[in-house]
This record gives sequence, structure tokens and C-alpha cells, in this order.
Amino acid sequence: MATIYLIPALLQEDGIQAVPPFITDAIKECQVFFVENERSTRRYFKQLWKQFLPGQEIIIDNYEWVNMAEPGAEDQFRKKINEDKIIGIVSEAGCPGVADPGQSLIAIAQAMNTPVRPLVGPSSILLALMASGMNGQQFKFNGYLPIDNGLRIKALKELEAESAKKDCTQIFIETPYRNNQLIEAILKNCLPDTRFCIAVDITGPAEWIKTKSVRQWLNEKTDIHKRPAIFLLHAR
Repeated sequence: MATIYLIPALLQEDGIQAVPPFITDAIKECQVFFVENERSTRRYFKQLWKQFLPGQEIIIDNYEWVNMAEPGAEDQFRKKINEDKIIGIVSEAGCPGVADPGQSLIAIAQAMNTPVRPLVGPSSILLALMASGMNGQQFKFNGYLPIDNGLRIKALKELEAESAKKDCTQIFIETPYRNNQLIEAILKNCLPDTRFCIAVDITGPAEWIKTKSVRQWLNEKTDIHKRPAIFLLHAR
């Protein structure tokens, strides 16, 4: 019977300690992988073997590989399920199905009554929320905010108002080279007592996660240009 394994990937190349060793057992079982990037996934698997199975080597060419973004990937996915294949879905970072394109394949598996097995691994959304000290019982992931400055300010004010009304933690991300502009927009337009968390390089050796009020952040110089980050907002 076909089975779908949701295989977590690294958030940072040097963050291998965030992935449990038993992930390799699931990878060994798989026959087909649906991935965002075949090259980086192959490199990741080799890294897992080096870390957890020293002296052994993964034979990459023993597996079938499908880019989940390619036309026809969903049809191939259905075909492999009908062939009773053991399938692995691998994201570029974090957990498949959480803020990534793997969710469309998982929906197909559910519609076809195929067992889906999520495996433990790093999720920047949950790790940042855990460390933020903000409300972990009521939260919302908003993805990317608008690029246009006027629309971004409008979105921030709406998120802040909703947070205050519902006691909700608002979580969002940005393209790393626009991190500093986003921070500047938040510090200029959000209320002084609103709590703002910046989580940088999660699971990597340079990781830091800090929560301060907007007023407190104004007294600090923060430069995280081109560094992977996730942001959280909680208004009182």
C-alpha cells in the first residue's frame, strides 16, 4: 500500500542537530521523492548519512525524483500512489505542507485515502513562536506582507489591530534582503507598547530570538540584511 512520508529539511545548512536521526529510516523506505529542489535535497540526504550513518553511503540513483513544481507533477503523484509506491515529500526548508507547496500533494493523498506520515523536524514558525513569549494558543501565520510601502503599512496596522482585539500573535516573513526595510516600517508605524519579536538564523550557530516592545527596539540598531528571519507581533 502506498504511504506518504513528510520529510523535514534543514533551516540552516549547519543546523543538522535540529533533525532527528530516525529521519534516515523513512528515507530508506521511500522509492520516490517529490521535492522543491533535487540538487539541494540530494546534498541534504548525503549530509544526513554522513552525520547519522558514518561509514554508510546513500545510493541516490536508487530513487526516483520528481520536482513538485513541474507541470504534471500532481498527475505523477497520483500515478505513484496507484502503483503503491512509498513516497517522500521534501521541502526546501522546514516541514512539508507548512507554508510550502507540498500541501497540494498532501491534499491529493488525503483525497485518495493514502496514509500520510508527518515526521518530526524544525519549523521556523513554531520554533520562533515557542521562543517569543507571545500567545501560543492564539496565533496566525500571514506569510509575506506586501512589498509596496503603503500597502505594507496598511497590512501592519490591520495585523496590529487584529492582534489587540483577539489577543493573537501575528507571524510573518520577508525576503531576507528586505528584512531591514520591514523592521523600519514596523518601528515607524506600530504602537510603542506592541511587542515585536525577531528570530534570526533559527537552528544555526548564529541564532538569536529577541522579543521587545517597539519602543525598546527603537533604541537598538538592528541589521539582519540577507539573514533568514521570521517576525512576530503581539499588540496589547
